[in-house]
Amino acid sequence: MSPLAARAHLLTNATADRYRQTLVDGVHRVATQIATTDRPFTGITPDHLGLEVAGVDLDQPLGDPLAVLDELQDVYLRDAVYFHHPRYLAHLNCPVVIPAVLGEAVLSAINSSMDTWDQSAGGTLIEWRLVDWTAERIGFGPAADGVFTSGGSQSNLQALLLAREEALAASALPRAEALPRLRILASAAGHFSVQKSAKLLGLAPDAVVSVTVDADRRMRPAALDRELARCRERGDIVMAVVATAGTTDFGSIDPLPAIADRCVTANVWLHVDAAYGCGLLVSATRRHLLDGIERADSVTVDFHKSFFQPVSSSALIARDGRTLRHATYHADYLNPARMVEQRVPNQVDKSLQTTRRFDALKLWMTLRIMGADAIGELFDDVVYRAAAAWDMLSEDPRFEVVTRSPLSTVVFRYLPTGPGRVHADAANLHARQALAASGAAVVAGTKVDGRHFLKFTLLNPETTVDDIATVLELIAGHAGGYVDRATAPLLACTA
Repeated sequence: MSPLAARAHLLTNATADRYRQTLVDGVHRVATQIATTDRPFTGITPDHLGLEVAGVDLDQPLGDPLAVLDELQDVYLRDAVYFHHPRYLAHLNCPVVIPAVLGEAVLSAINSSMDTWDQSAGGTLIEWRLVDWTAERIGFGPAADGVFTSGGSQSNLQALLLAREEALAASALPRAEALPRLRILASAAGHFSVQKSAKLLGLAPDAVVSVTVDADRRMRPAALDRELARCRERGDIVMAVVATAGTTDFGSIDPLPAIADRCVTANVWLHVDAAYGCGLLVSATRRHLLDGIERADSVTVDFHKSFFQPVSSSALIARDGRTLRHATYHADYLNPARMVEQRVPNQVDKSLQTTRRFDALKLWMTLRIMGADAIGELFDDVVYRAAAAWDMLSEDPRFEVVTRSPLSTVVFRYLPTGPGRVHADAANLHARQALAASGAAVVAGTKVDGRHFLKFTLLNPETTVDDIATVLELIAGHAGGYVDRATAPLLACTA
């Protein structure tokens, strides 16, 4: 391709019409695919699709966007997992609202980088306003501050970085002696990113102490008391307690007021991982489930889970914005220290990332077009639907259902009777795989007390009770068929 031809693909004032037509073609293709998709997945295998992708010669461009869209149909669009389909019930993936998709198109074209003011200008101020808005919803005061991140794992990592530095600063021990003694107390049902963060932060291998949970998978305050006391007795330094407002499997919300009381008494940083439960911040009926979150030192929110935003859109919010200084590094070419004195707002001063997308725009567009109440109504809808699914399962003798979630997950399993019960684990694993292979529905799997269970994660308001009933029948058919085949030889021998 000649230099002149290559420049024709740059988005400039001279190519605005080409940009418009190319996006129209792409949007048309995606809209057609979404409108005609009749199942969440085709069931294609990695080996099969891998051959098609490997067969693409990346050194031989097709040149024509329409030809590339045709190719994309075969290597991606045809076999993508479609979260907008009402029978996608697996992970914390949501269908996205159109205002946010509009924001995605705008931010990608303008391509602002959120590290410094001279690369983002108004984008910085919009992110500031959204951080303030989120902090207000949490219940923090005017001293709060925060930054958008790539997701809950990064938000949790940064929160624990702040907690680590605050704990080390408060310790009478030299840093090298205190660091191996640092401990994080976290719910046994909490997110694995806490363990990953501890490793990345250079903490000891046993730095994360698991706090037992009750039958509803909520952290036991009495168990937290015991672990705090054990750490004191051993001379360990508790740098943070991590409470969860919406565990991945059970949607459980730890007793935040009781945990906050203990953190105040022990003078320990409290981080609340509300990556999933943050949708309650805009709920007209369930906001009280987050009571106590305003007493946290830091909070993780994932707008790309419970606010129906495209990935990625997350944030870390700190009650005392001054603690964000622990992520600050001044580079002469980018954000020299003198800019702080000149009151130049450089978001890189607060962020683990340098180059960073303007992901806040998606939430801004959503709030300005739909409003927070509308988002809350969508989230309330999926919580209602999960409650209905739990009722349905609890009344069906073919299934065993675990604790009722305050959010939108349902953990359950097919439970055979008689001699087939020994095949329960294998039957549920088979049912999930067979369901995905058929493409008729997608559900998740997990383990509860060492046993294999299935999981619905409901984040699509378009999912109906009939959809759920249909998926349960499919699961029962696959699992029951497996059990029949597994027990047939035994029955034949006893006949």
